Amino acid sequence: MYTKRFAIFLLGLLSPILLHAQSHANGKTYRPKLVVGIVVEDIRPDYIDRYWDKFRTDGFRRLVNQGFVCRNNHIDNLIQRPSVGMATLFTGAAPSFNGIVNDQWIDRLRKKVIDCTHDDYYTTVGSNSTEGDRSAMKLMTPTIGDALKIMTNGKAKVYSVALNAPAAVFSAGHAGDGAYWFDPESGNMISSSYYVETFPDWAFNFNNQKLADDYIHRKWETLYPISSYTESIADDYILEPGYYDKWNTFPYELSKLQKRTEDYRVLKTTPYGNLMVSDFATSLIANEGLGQDSIPDMLTVTFSSMDYERNSFGPASVEMEDTYLRMDQNIAHLLNYLDRTIGKDNVVVFLTGTSSESYPSSYLKEEFHMQAGTFNPEGAVALLKAYLNIKFGQGNYVESYMNQQVYFDRDLISERKIDLATIQKEAASFLNQFEGVASCRAASELESVNLLGSSFAPFQNSYNPKRSGDILLRFEEGWQPKEKYRRIDYTENSQVPLIFWGGHVKHGTLNQRTNIMDVVPTLADFLGIMPPNAAKGSIINVRK
Repeated sequence: MYTKRFAIFLLGLLSPILLHAQSHANGKTYRPKLVVGIVVEDIRPDYIDRYWDKFRTDGFRRLVNQGFVCRNNHIDNLIQRPSVGMATLFTGAAPSFNGIVNDQWIDRLRKKVIDCTHDDYYTTVGSNSTEGDRSAMKLMTPTIGDALKIMTNGKAKVYSVALNAPAAVFSAGHAGDGAYWFDPESGNMISSSYYVETFPDWAFNFNNQKLADDYIHRKWETLYPISSYTESIADDYILEPGYYDKWNTFPYELSKLQKRTEDYRVLKTTPYGNLMVSDFATSLIANEGLGQDSIPDMLTVTFSSMDYERNSFGPASVEMEDTYLRMDQNIAHLLNYLDRTIGKDNVVVFLTGTSSESYPSSYLKEEFHMQAGTFNPEGAVALLKAYLNIKFGQGNYVESYMNQQVYFDRDLISERKIDLATIQKEAASFLNQFEGVASCRAASELESVNLLGSSFAPFQNSYNPKRSGDILLRFEEGWQPKEKYRRIDYTENSQVPLIFWGGHVKHGTLNQRTNIMDVVPTLADFLGIMPPNAAKGSIINVRK
């Protein structure tokens, strides 16, 4: 904590000069009192169109009808994970720069698997679990919140609220005043000592309501009569696995589902998890005094599309529709609260996602006769090992396969005096022959050839030489990885919504392609600050 604050202090010495220069350079004097990011994990842009007629007028529809909509917005990363997308969104930099290439990666020096946010140096604040042993130390570049803190001498307040730790951590950044997320073990909203040394009284009071205990003893029933959910497939659709491959129809007895895990994690797959996030966020705004002075503050609120069970039901399920109809209420509640307490003219709100969702390959194949299928990573890696043994001699050259990446045992390769680039290219060429694999790229190629601007740019965007694998894979559209004993949360879809809203945001629509990395420079323009140096996006003209 001391090191982090000291760095902010040193960098903050320059902020009066930089802030003055930037505000005059852009010739604009308006600065919002509060920037609010509404981020949804695994949101498809077509959800908003699909459920439009059932949405309230003051939630999603208010953002679209009054805001500026970027209709062709993408996350140009190879590995589409919420953690990767969140780091990209808030740094304005690709994983190749910000270092968050995956949920986990292999540290070659220490020969161990590294989690993107786990940090044993820090401890949980708000419960007795270890779910708060987290930090932003592995994020290699600053966030827009960090830049705001630096430019205001640390006076701006930067907070985040989410269901999942990576979402909270990467949106709060290194210098955030607080990052809060849901602890499935205790049912509390918690933080890390990296951000919060003493858990605030208002957060204690929130947890003392024991909302998780209340929710877990409720049923999850549809908001409206289930017969009206005509935008979705049948509730008992045969290809829908459901909870634990057993329950896939409403209503859901949450206490029965809880018995499988003996904790509160099932709430993250229901609208109750998002409701808790929404209520905690408004409580935070009030108790931390966000948007109450001339120095702009920032808050990120992250919801989830059924969290880890989204692939158990799919994008066209009744469960997904009900999740969004209720999320619409949460968003309406937040917007109305901002109206009452801070005023629309004083806020800039943006809504986007950190990942999208693909339709299950079985659904595409059975219902629409599309060329889709599943790819078995375990079988492919076994065959690759056998091939490399024939080609280079006996040895366990493949150390691990992890989310579209193959890691080699480089010590063994060096010991055998095998050229690393040669074995990488041989492996990539071998894997390229598998059905369902669209393309493989060797790390040596990504380090030596410029692929940016081509269809292979996502490979280069996602490759970091210290953290990425030796081979990166992209699957054919409609194909998804499937393992025997582990359900893989995978998406190929790169498109997510992007909407800006506020008193000084013009109403309009942009059909040209935008990138999630454009959000940081656009917000920096509103705030009158320099974006982080690593940010690579462009300013979107959303101002009135």
